[in-house]
Amino acid sequence: QVQVVESGGGLVQAGGSLRLSCTVPGLELRGLRFDDLAMGWFRQAPGKEREGIACISFSGDSTYYSDSVKGRFTISKDSAKNTLYLQMNTLKPEDTAIYYCAADPEAAGPYCVYPDPYWGQGTQVTVSS
Repeated sequence: QVQVVESGGGLVQAGGSLRLSCTVPGLELRGLRFDDLAMGWFRQAPGKEREGIACISFSGDSTYYSDSVKGRFTISKDSAKNTLYLQMNTLKPEDTAIYYCAADPEAAGPYCVYPDPYWGQGTQVTVSS
């Protein structure tokens, strides 16, 4: 069974940084490789819909950022470690949310549009003012 596992969330003061990580164990059971996956980070704040904030193409050479995080967050895909990262700098209280990692072998581009992704359980990020 393919799983998506996020880590790295926590409590941080405004202006601080966090790095989220995402691994996808079990790919070999479906004949997939990490390099086959378009991947992204989504977040859901209380009372709001889940939104795609940073996504990367399967090849890793194209990225997309929402306006709310552009210039502060960086998504990267390390094929040697089979890990997706989200470096979050200059965090703001409005970044407080549950952050989810998604992976989709059927998507190609970086635009956070996934036909049938694998989802993680989410990791909480809380930014205090």
